[in-house]
Amino acid sequence: MLEQPGNASLTGGEAVVRALAAHGVTRAFGIPGTHNLEIYRHLAPYGIAHVTPRHEQGAGYAADAYARVTERPGVAITTTGPALLNITAAVGQAYSDSVPLLVVSPGMPLRHPRQPTGLLHEMRSQTEALRAVAAFSHRVSTVEEIGSAVARAFTLFRTRRPRPVHIEVPLDLLETAQPAGPVRLTPPLSAPVPAGPSLRDAARVLRSARRPAVVLGGGARSASAGCRALAEALAAPVVTTANGKGIVDETHPLSLGVSLHSPSVQKWLADCDAVLAVGTELAESDLWSAPPPLVGTLIRVDIDPAQMYAGLPADLALVGAARPTLEALREALEEATGESGAREGAAAVRALRAARDAETAERDARWVPYLRAARAVLDADAIWTSDSAQCCYYGALPHLPVGPRGRYLHPTGFGTLGYALPAAIGAKTAYPHRQVVALSGDGGLQFSVQELATAVQLRLPLPLVVFDNGGYGEIRDEMTARGDTPTGVDLPSVDLPALARAYGGHGTRADTPEALARALSLALTTPGPTVITVTEETLR
Repeated sequence: MLEQPGNASLTGGEAVVRALAAHGVTRAFGIPGTHNLEIYRHLAPYGIAHVTPRHEQGAGYAADAYARVTERPGVAITTTGPALLNITAAVGQAYSDSVPLLVVSPGMPLRHPRQPTGLLHEMRSQTEALRAVAAFSHRVSTVEEIGSAVARAFTLFRTRRPRPVHIEVPLDLLETAQPAGPVRLTPPLSAPVPAGPSLRDAARVLRSARRPAVVLGGGARSASAGCRALAEALAAPVVTTANGKGIVDETHPLSLGVSLHSPSVQKWLADCDAVLAVGTELAESDLWSAPPPLVGTLIRVDIDPAQMYAGLPADLALVGAARPTLEALREALEEATGESGAREGAAAVRALRAARDAETAERDARWVPYLRAARAVLDADAIWTSDSAQCCYYGALPHLPVGPRGRYLHPTGFGTLGYALPAAIGAKTAYPHRQVVALSGDGGLQFSVQELATAVQLRLPLPLVVFDNGGYGEIRDEMTARGDTPTGVDLPSVDLPALARAYGGHGTRADTPEALARALSLALTTPGPTVITVTEETLR
């Protein structure tokens, strides 16, 4: 990083890059445009590598995945107007999934009038548009303010529920040199921990419970060891949301995996006398239905105080970061007095797994053999990305075991399409030596299929497994269930392997699970993306 005195005059573009580098940013995703070139000029001198996707939405998804797997904020750079609007779907997804994503863009000049003047990429207000999907949108008014705006973003990422933010630098400030002031850094901060009385109350309830349950969401990601230790101490079955997948190894005797959608698991959860929910909204997108009424005591651990009143209100609220809160709760549990209830533990999990699988056997069976074959050829620390597709939320989420060494990235809540491929690129650029596999349907893939060109350019060994059902299969099924004639959901067949080859990548078809395993093994060592298509006819 270049060293600059605190009173140096810098352009707004250099001040942005200096601030990013000072906060440890080493990679950014984005597309150069007429209005943001002053930012791009300074990336390399400050040691920030850059990835150019083919669409700003792809930049957002790639930065989102980069943040999820590295646990460092992802950074995306856009230009003005349409470019910024292109990334808003990705910003909305990051907001829904609590991902620290920083979007930096130029904006109209400082003294731009409210009425239109015909400037290139002119909008009435970029900040108002981004405030609708981000935690905040900060339009700076001086070069010196840029450092404070970036520090504000990183402070939010480290001390509150991490969500995306937008910083806008007016065009005239980007190119103008002004005193930049000293580098602004986030001060050393301790993660919040609940007060002692709250921890003791929660420990007393959990110790006396005869049917305890643990529900883990994405907010528990940093506390994997603590989650497992607490579940084992309580002999409590563990169920996760999509974002919590793999926090406790899904082969663990107490793990129910991603099963909150199962009627049997929902009924069991409703009848538990104590439920410990960590870093989860317990929302419709986690349960695939309205939250069930609970007869027992609900203990919620969350860094966001407002979350204690959302969905299912907490009976006992533990406001704090997951890792230190669970460590403190474990200590309080060891100190708690009173008789511990007899618990079914692993026996209950075995029965619930059988009931869950029986409920979904007919619907999900088509994907399971292919997913097992894929899992068998991948390392334990492999990274999977997925899309809003039946093969993912009916297939991989409940039936593809993942442990703490691996990751499974899925767009929940906001539920965007087109996430899997650009997210895989973001994850692979973060960890080039780890295996990364994208799972998608043919409909969702075509939202971002142009990112094949990005993977080709980067020469990333990147398998993309596409379960092709000729369009939007989930919506087709929903229309049929309503008694409607499916309309607008059947898409003309696309030769996706040939399309991959046209981009300079590779493509093949897998007609059996064994063929998929062979194709995956080859794709994991072949530079460039490989599209592996499994067709609906094959799955029947």
